[in-house]
Amino acid sequence: MLKQTPRLFSRRGSAPRSVLPRKLALSVLAALLLVSGPRPGVAQVNLPTLGDSVSADLDVGAERRFGDQIMRQIRPDPDLLDDPILLEYVQGVWAPLVAAGIRLGNIGDETKDHFAWEIFLVRDKSVNAFALPGGFVGVHLGLIAMTVSRDELASVLGHELSHVTQRHIARRIVGDSRNSLLATAAMVAGLIIAARSGSVDGANAAIVGSQAAAAAASLAFSRDMEREADRVGFQVMTQAGYAPAGMFSMFERMEQSYHLMDAGNYPYLRSHPLTSERIGDARTRMGTEAFVRPLGVAEHALMAARAKVLMDPRAEAWAALQNLDAGVRDTSSKDGGKGYEQLGARYASALASIKMRDFTRAENALRSAELTLQLLGPDERASRDLRYLRAELAAAKGQASDGFAALAGLAGERSRPMLMQRAQLAMVDSSGTASARQAADDLQTYVSLNPHDPGAWAQLAQLWDRLNQPLRALRAQGEVRAAMGDLNGAIDRLRSGLRQSRGRDADQIEAAVIDSRLRALTYERRQLLAEMYPRGVPPGAELP
Repeated sequence: MLKQTPRLFSRRGSAPRSVLPRKLALSVLAALLLVSGPRPGVAQVNLPTLGDSVSADLDVGAERRFGDQIMRQIRPDPDLLDDPILLEYVQGVWAPLVAAGIRLGNIGDETKDHFAWEIFLVRDKSVNAFALPGGFVGVHLGLIAMTVSRDELASVLGHELSHVTQRHIARRIVGDSRNSLLATAAMVAGLIIAARSGSVDGANAAIVGSQAAAAAASLAFSRDMEREADRVGFQVMTQAGYAPAGMFSMFERMEQSYHLMDAGNYPYLRSHPLTSERIGDARTRMGTEAFVRPLGVAEHALMAARAKVLMDPRAEAWAALQNLDAGVRDTSSKDGGKGYEQLGARYASALASIKMRDFTRAENALRSAELTLQLLGPDERASRDLRYLRAELAAAKGQASDGFAALAGLAGERSRPMLMQRAQLAMVDSSGTASARQAADDLQTYVSLNPHDPGAWAQLAQLWDRLNQPLRALRAQGEVRAAMGDLNGAIDRLRSGLRQSRGRDADQIEAAVIDSRLRALTYERRQLLAEMYPRGVPPGAELP
């Protein structure tokens, strides 16, 4: 859900503690200004369908455009993580939930076609997840790291999906008064100014007072909405094939962890308070079925471990994770799940060691993980993940041939993680440009089918640059910005490419492609400006 603004800062001391990472949080809050009306001295940006009164209905199209506006602010933030392996896994948990929502009728034809149904990762160690307008759902890596099964993760994602399908966000926006929105806008302005100046006192001052608190409270979902999201989310996750015990298990785990060790790391429990009523309801929904905590599987153990390493990029955090596998013993799968914990610990140690460039330690931990998986039994998905980690180690060492050898058993795979990993290896391949050319051709085919993938375009830009194809590299850089919603940046880069295409030796076919894309993006920007300024676009107006 969209988080309560006061929780941007901890109650325990003066240091800021963000529900989202600070820059990402401010991006979301700044986007709220789009529906808050004008303030003196500030250019007005209008959402087209909201009109002059927030009491008007927020239709599906307007909600999606609102979500797109917010995502345009979020996508450039470095705390928005594009890790191909981990993102693919979370998308694999998410997709069955969306499909179940369609089967149950929660996602009708209108929202199915208009909403994004996109899940994204936030590099933050707090246990949190949130829904945004238009079908966008963010997941903090800290949440993934603390789960022990797909079922537990699915219970949270199903809950957030239900906030979207039940139109809770739109209902809250429409139900709020203009005074509340204006108060939120004033508070957001204060937060942004304080963040830019680095003043913690200024930031805290921006959120005190009854007016700011009342405005922030209007962003929280009601208890009835939370109960509805629990009920609908439970139906969705069970329809998707996840264990019914997953929700109760997750509630129980989060509540225990929150009371035992919370230091501001559980914002999810503040905006989704786990009352005894809600926990009891989750148990009741299981019926007479005996509660059996969902056991982990090897793939989830590896991905939770990966999240644990990536959620905190500090060297001291990685150094601690290097020692996570110290003293663990090899066990079988009959030990109540301890084998999966040890598998995850060894994977985390290996990945953290790669990040620390301690390659000997990484190799030893990776071999231990491979042996542990053998003891646990055959698991194709987990074996694949370990192959990717070995290729990742080879790329970090600059030994492309070892990385390609690690991926040889997956030669027929054409997934996004495979394409991105091969591209990374090609960038460090000193044997020639053949691998880079093949990786570029493969990625070019991929982005032609998936043009809204900024990560793939960015990798492709690097490959074309290495292959001395400046026009193709510039075009890919422009497509990165377009995929992120930065039309101004995309147009600037394509214009630069068009100027370069006037050279004698320029690739005229690529120049024609750039010219065509430039015309299309210029038209798209003109249309967006017309929607934002329905009474006429002011001279010199630009997209935010």
